[in-house]
Amino acid sequence: MTGGLCAQSKDSFPAAAPKPAALAPARFPPFKESALPNGVNVIVIERHDVPIVSASLSFNAGDVHDPAGEEGLSSFVAELLTKGTKTRTAEQIASTIEGVGGSLSASSGDDFLTISGEALSDHVSLLFDLLGDVTKNSTFPDAELALARTRQLSALALELSEPGSVASRMFRRDIYGTNPYGRSPTEASYRAIAQRDVADFAQRYIRPRGALLVVAGDITPAAVDSLAKSSFTGWQGAPPATPAPVAGPVSHANDILLVHRPGSAQSNVLVGNTTILPTDSLYYAGRVVTQVLGGGADSRLFRVLREEQSWTYDAHCALRRMRGLGYWVASVEVRTSATDSALHGLLHQIDMIRMQPVPEAELAAAKGYLVGSFPLSIETASQIGSQVATAKLLGLGPDYLRLFRERLAAVTPAQAQGAASRLYHEGAFSIVVAGDGAQLYPQLKGMGQVRIVDLQGNPLTPDDLVPRAGPLPLDPTQLVSHRDSFAVLLKGQPFGYRTTVLRRTADSLVYTETMDLGNTGAQQITLVLDPRTLEVRSLDKTGAVGGQKDEASLDYANGRVKGRVTVPQESGQPRSFTIDTTIASGTYDDNAINVIVPALPLAVGKTFPVRVFSSGDGVSKVLTVTVTGSDSVRVPAGVFQAFKVEVTGGQAPFVFWIGGDTPRRIVKLEVVGAPIEFQLVK
Repeated sequence: MTGGLCAQSKDSFPAAAPKPAALAPARFPPFKESALPNGVNVIVIERHDVPIVSASLSFNAGDVHDPAGEEGLSSFVAELLTKGTKTRTAEQIASTIEGVGGSLSASSGDDFLTISGEALSDHVSLLFDLLGDVTKNSTFPDAELALARTRQLSALALELSEPGSVASRMFRRDIYGTNPYGRSPTEASYRAIAQRDVADFAQRYIRPRGALLVVAGDITPAAVDSLAKSSFTGWQGAPPATPAPVAGPVSHANDILLVHRPGSAQSNVLVGNTTILPTDSLYYAGRVVTQVLGGGADSRLFRVLREEQSWTYDAHCALRRMRGLGYWVASVEVRTSATDSALHGLLHQIDMIRMQPVPEAELAAAKGYLVGSFPLSIETASQIGSQVATAKLLGLGPDYLRLFRERLAAVTPAQAQGAASRLYHEGAFSIVVAGDGAQLYPQLKGMGQVRIVDLQGNPLTPDDLVPRAGPLPLDPTQLVSHRDSFAVLLKGQPFGYRTTVLRRTADSLVYTETMDLGNTGAQQITLVLDPRTLEVRSLDKTGAVGGQKDEASLDYANGRVKGRVTVPQESGQPRSFTIDTTIASGTYDDNAINVIVPALPLAVGKTFPVRVFSSGDGVSKVLTVTVTGSDSVRVPAGVFQAFKVEVTGGQAPFVFWIGGDTPRRIVKLEVVGAPIEFQLVK
């Protein structure tokens, strides 16, 4: 019985794949364009199959309009637009739209700021009422600005902790130079923005003339016209004339920008350059050839660099459109030891696609993916509205979306090669590598000139990559006997507690730390230090994390460290090993960093290299302790004027806030990239 079915199935299965059907035209709902008396351009896209209406109101008010030194201002304006008006609080706005199952938000991109909303067609009048209210009457409350600033600073800290994000920031700066497209927000720029700056920016740029309102879904043009005129009544004015930023030539001659991220376990490699204006017809062939090079799991970069050579975790490339000059970028994530090999391989693949026509089968696969996936981007009213808005804002012409697939499908091998030659600038790439410079510089210096910078873009020399950790100028008088209690917060909510005790005896300084994180784990540490030099004599650690033992018992004496360690593993089985190794003079146990940092001569701008032994890794390393600022910090124990001290080079970067009064105390601790925080209670 089974054999008969198998035979029948085998006989009936076609010997060859069927021929592809002719390309069906993209079926867009009809568009209708008009303009309101105050100058708002309106596009209505009727689609009555689902009772939903999507609306977006876009302004030429994106990040490129941020004043120098106030990068991030446009994003603050976008976030605060829906956080309070003359008649509604942020909570009232949110509850009103969410109460009818809708949404309302705003966002800022490189070129444009957009307010977006969606609601069932029965509640479209409410949607327009709220859209008009936040557009005309936003008050940008100080309290909401403070919350937005806290969120953005936290997001920035996370961004700077991720090598991919660091590489992207530096890449944009490298290809655009002083052009506004190359600027990124910093902690200083976020802190420089005041409420009046937000209000002034909105007053200048959130104006009706030239704005674009796109409404898609279960609604008629007549209804949109009536609702828009009613919602935007009394709203007048034009924004300042702002031509697209002009990117000047930035020549790099394929030199390498090495972004030093101490202790990074991987490298992120970016290669690319500025390209074309959005209306350039080269885009279609460029989009296809970029798909061939690195657009997916069947692309050349992914296939060769990852699957064949096993150099990378991920490899891809993209062609980006801007209102001004766009760019293309190829990106590779790679283990540190293979960085030079992966970069050589990446540059070779770029050279190959520039010099040789793309085989017809490879080109057909790329075009098939792009053409076939396009309908997935216009399935919903909001997707259709977004596509139409983007095309209109970039000036792509009325037939852009209608003919998009046909123009992609018509790209020939010769056109693809021509696009690669014109878009990928041989000999003038920006090459950015972010990772541990101490390990990367010896690999990269043989490939050409290497420019080295830190995470903020400040120039470094090769000697700066390996900090010389010598004797620290410690002040033992800062370390008096005391007990501190901390609340542990996870995403702002109570998660556990931590207590630290520093106790002087006749011949020792004893530091103990107890931490309880409920079901997640618990830990107790006892460090014994020399009271004069603060050199560590012994470490005893007991505890568990996620049900696995986390223990260490180490003795430090005569330039050696000996003992036994058990550390948790991702596999679920803890690893135990013996330690018996030499250490350089002036090496501290890494758990002693909580004791050492308050005893340093802290001052804004100072940096201290600290040599530590990490029991979890079983190796020595150099941590970089940098005093990056001073600020007023509020914690349950009170308000403290505290130094902000960043510690990098370990398993994860973290930040201390240390009170400036003598004796100094840690008042807050954050782990960068993790939603966990320790706040002093008493």
